[in-house]
Formats: sequence, C-alpha cells, structure tokens
Amino acid sequence: MTFFKKYRPNLVSLMQLSEANYMLMLKLLADKRVVGEVREFFINEHLSYQLTVQEVTTYTSMVSFMQVSDFASSVSHHFQPHMQIRLYHDARMSEVIHSQHMHRIKPRYDYPNKRMHLPDEKRQIMLFLKEWLQICLSQGKTTLHQTSQISKS
Repeated sequence: MTFFKKYRPNLVSLMQLSEANYMLMLKLLADKRVVGEVREFFINEHLSYQLTVQEVTTYTSMVSFMQVSDFASSVSHHFQPHMQIRLYHDARMSEVIHSQHMHRIKPRYDYPNKRMHLPDEKRQIMLFLKEWLQICLSQGKTTLHQTSQISKS
C-alpha cells in the first residue's frame, strides 16, 4: 500500500512569485491609475495579449489579462485563456482571482478531486501568469488605448 505525502504550499515561494508578478505587471501597465486603459501586446500576426485595467482604488487595482488569437472566433470562449489579477499596491503583490472559469483559487487542493485540480494549482496558475508577462515584455509590441477617465481614489 502506497501513501502519498500531503502537499504543503511553500508560502515563501508563493509570496516571491506574487511579488515578481506584481513587478512584471507594473512594467506592462503604462499607468495603473487609469480605469479602462487597454494595453495590447502583439507577439506575432496571429497572437496577442490584452491587459485591461478594470478597477482602481487607493490600495488595489483589478486587471484582466487575456490571450487573443486568430483562432478565437472559431473556438468556444472556454478555450480562450484569460485571468483576472488583483494588484495590492501597499504590499506590492499580485493575486490571480479568476482563471479559466475558476474562481477563488485555493493554495492547496486534495488530490484526486472532482475537478481534477492539481494539489499546487494556485502556484501553477501564478507561474503561468509569470510566463505570459515575460512573453509580453520580451516579445510584445504594444499600443495604448484609453477608453475612460482617470479614477479618483
């Protein structure tokens, strides 16, 4: 009989990843104080990533991040990767709030589970976000669209 060791999240590692993602996100956002700002990073003629500032308060911001491709119109929205990220400016950290129709992402899941989430699903999602951010910084060409006014917070 084999027993599996229960997964324990490494809080130091999660916090470092959250801080790194926050700093990368700030590099991509031209002005985190503008609600409605849209930044699109073109990777090639078929693929781009889009950042939209959805909410700004004194200590936090909410940003949506999605992958846009030529194939998006021909496939279901379930196959179009997207995330919502909360930025905590006072703590200089980020948190993925929503990813791929998954809300309230826990730091640890028992395995196996009904939805087949990995034991370290939150860490995996944060690593995935980091990869997206790094791709946008290293390969993306950008435009800036402003769709509303500066928030007062």
